[in-house]
Order: sequence, then C-alpha cells, then structure tokens
Amino acid sequence: MFAPDAETWAAFRAAPAAKRYHQAYRHGLLEHSLSVAQGVSTIAATFPGIDRDVAVAGALLHDIGKLDAYTADPLAIDLTDLGKLHGEIPLGYYRVRRLIEDVPGFPPATAAGLLHIILSHHGMLEHGSPVVPATREATLVHMIDNLGGKLGSFDRLEKELPAGSEWSAFDRALGGGAWFAGRQAA
Repeated sequence: MFAPDAETWAAFRAAPAAKRYHQAYRHGLLEHSLSVAQGVSTIAATFPGIDRDVAVAGALLHDIGKLDAYTADPLAIDLTDLGKLHGEIPLGYYRVRRLIEDVPGFPPATAAGLLHIILSHHGMLEHGSPVVPATREATLVHMIDNLGGKLGSFDRLEKELPAGSEWSAFDRALGGGAWFAGRQAA
C-alpha cells in the first residue's frame, strides 16, 4: 500500500485529513496519521498486552478511507459521492480488507485486529464507528486519534484568531472556546 511507486502512497501523501476541523490541507492526512502512529508507538511501549505492530499499522491506516471519501482538490475539500453514500470508515475497511485478502497466508487474527481498528477508531456508534473499540490496540488508536484531532483544532483556531484576541469563538470540535493566553499579537 505504501510502496514508493504505489498509487495509494502518492494519494496518501497529498490528501487532507479533514474537511475543516484538523489538518484540512494538502499533506494533512500524512501528517495526522504519522503523529497518531508516533503517539501509539510510544504509549504501546508503556502498557503491557498491546501488540505494538498491529497498533502502529492500525494508526497508519485508520483514516485510509478518506482517500475515497474526500475530493483530491485541497482548495475545495468536499465529500465524494462514495464518501456521502458509504462514509470514510467503511471505505477504509474495504480498501484494507481487499489488500489483506490478496496476501497469501495473512494471519487471520492480525487481519481481524487491524480491520477492527479501522472500524472502531471514532470510538462510538454515534460518532460514525460501526463498532466500539474492543481491543487494547483499537482503544489506544481511538484515544490518540481523538487527541490528535483536538490538538489540531487548536492549531486551526490559533491561525484564525484575530490579532490581540486571547479567546477563540465557540468551536464545535472542542465543545467550547480555546484560550491562547500570552499569545503575541500577529
């Protein structure tokens, strides 16, 4: 999937991570996925019982469905027809499952764990996950993904903040305003 000459790798490197809330710009998906994978790798070393390889692979692939769910134009990020009809999580599941099925002897338990991370990474049914995290690896990826998205929202809000302001307006992603105390006027 991420071979240097793979079509998926070229698309993954250029794709945005979101339409608005976090890393909604060219290369945002790569930036977001790498930061989630780095956080998952670090924390996986701290807690026993986590299959670090599955967790890191899941972190890298958790948002792969966005390649099919979002348009490729970074100046007009929008949902594709498939994105609207199926959603990014099922699209990512199908993309990875097709590749796994093409690998002879791929371990079934590893496939199940990896696909579960993709299906559950939003954490709750009401947030779009078809299932909730049921493994240590899926729970870890969900938590770090959620953290990365929220911290990315702070970056977006700070860039939009008027000069001299310390508070952003209410932000849906954060559930409130963000405070930037001691911020230098732009």
